[in-house]
Amino acid sequence: MFDRPDLGDQAIIVCLDFGDPDFQENVDECVDLVKSAGVEVMGLVHGKRQRPDAALFAGKGKVEEIAALVRATSANVVIFNHQLSPGQERNIERVLQCRVIDRSSLILDIFAQRARSHEGKLQVELAQLSHLATRLVRGWTHLERQKGGIGLRGPGETQLETDRRLLGNRVKMLKTRLEQVQTQRKTQRRGRLRNGIASVSIVGYTNAGKSTLFNALTKAKSYAADQLFATLDTTSRKLYLNEQASIVVSDTVGFIRDLPHTLVAAFRATLEETVQADLLLHVVDSANPMRDMQIEEVNRVLEEIGADEIPQLIVWNKTDLRGLEPLIERDADNLPQAVRVSALTGDGLELLREALAERVQQLAAPHPSEDRNNNVAA
Repeated sequence: MFDRPDLGDQAIIVCLDFGDPDFQENVDECVDLVKSAGVEVMGLVHGKRQRPDAALFAGKGKVEEIAALVRATSANVVIFNHQLSPGQERNIERVLQCRVIDRSSLILDIFAQRARSHEGKLQVELAQLSHLATRLVRGWTHLERQKGGIGLRGPGETQLETDRRLLGNRVKMLKTRLEQVQTQRKTQRRGRLRNGIASVSIVGYTNAGKSTLFNALTKAKSYAADQLFATLDTTSRKLYLNEQASIVVSDTVGFIRDLPHTLVAAFRATLEETVQADLLLHVVDSANPMRDMQIEEVNRVLEEIGADEIPQLIVWNKTDLRGLEPLIERDADNLPQAVRVSALTGDGLELLREALAERVQQLAAPHPSEDRNNNVAA
């Protein structure tokens, strides 16, 4: 019989190289994730493999090396910067005799700590339960036992079956509540459309400076910090660009490499604000050496949620760290394509407002095909 150990706050991180050219950058990102979760890093284990081991993921020898480091440092949790199957988690925990979690579980834990609004908490719980449901299929042995004892005997139902049923009921209830939230957002959007106000969503990789930019533009007081996933809850504010134009700007949750699908699904109501936007402000940390990979990852998630066709305006943020001057970069049609700014110092914000006004005006202008259709209809 084996019950899972309790989750701790002193961790050994395991990062295996399967031929990833950005391996070291991914290791650094994992360390930042662990620290963002409030967990102390006690040690880091590297290794190279051609493919994951079916039973122990890292292989018998590497798991024994991890076990020795756990004993030497008194760590109480081992965090893999990879996706583990339920069976692999169970097998590794049996060897290490301490809690083992994978990258998805780590991100879910951070989200659970950061959620502040009622909606955010509902979404995080749904994501956690959806993730847990996969763990019940081949989960721990105590879930497979028949219930027994006074008041606990069911009509032949095992603990595993009971857990599945209760979990399913809770998931159904959470989805119903989130559908109500989604309906409320649609009502708010219809009101904005009737008033002819364009909707702009700020998207980007986590810790790119989205909330800092949002606060600088709108004078809002959204929580902003130099940590991964500082913002989970969507906040919207009206922004006056000039005497003729105003927009509604929404700050959204940041994306990250290998974002768990359960999180993308659970945050559908929040990400709906992104899907329905007229323009996306794609904020990029220009000082980050992995910025190209981060842009690709954000675009991948946007495609996954059906927002890949929405026009984008790139915001090269943190230019003060690179010594770059504020600038509007234009495309072949002389439309603003990107803007260099520093949300922290405020440099380039006026140029960003100017670029936004131009793009919103361009979006509002009738398309040539629409003119033809109108003439045909007339």
